[in-house]
Amino acid sequence: MGDRGLRPVVMARVLGVVLAAALVAHAPARPAWAHNQLRASDPADGAMLADPPAQVVLEFTESLNPTYTTIVVTGADSRPVPTTEPAISGTRGSVAFTRPLTDGTYTVAYRVVSRDGHPVQGAFSFTVGRATTPSTATPANPVPSDPGRASTADGGGIGAAPLVAAAGALILLAGAAAWLWRRERGAR
Repeated sequence: MGDRGLRPVVMARVLGVVLAAALVAHAPARPAWAHNQLRASDPADGAMLADPPAQVVLEFTESLNPTYTTIVVTGADSRPVPTTEPAISGTRGSVAFTRPLTDGTYTVAYRVVSRDGHPVQGAFSFTVGRATTPSTATPANPVPSDPGRASTADGGGIGAAPLVAAAGALILLAGAAAWLWRRERGAR
């Protein structure tokens, strides 16, 4: 078959490796890399309740670590409402109110840590009885952060742009290697 017969096979393999690398670079993140997310809450976000709830229950997509779970409820005046410490059971976290809530709008802010160590935080509100106007500005960090942990909500991590750039560089490198190989083989 000779050297000329092998060239298309080798080029096909190089092209296959380059395409596989590009596909891997553009593949979506695996679930293990995903951050913890709020799946459900009781009361639900935006709920209008006739009677005050006795507690707030949050359910997440990953198990919670009691050491790194914070749940804070504030009233329309942005003052914390007295609650118990968060009770954690698997993917659920809850706080019970130590006094009955009065009519008004309440904000629930939470901060948990994903399996990968990134903090995740968020907030939602519900109303008991007649609505009151909550503060219009949501604080940048509604839950006090622990100085021993990262303080960013997005957790940093590798974004899509560096992965696309790496895939592009890999494709260019493979193309240059193939061109040099062909040039070298042609000079013989």
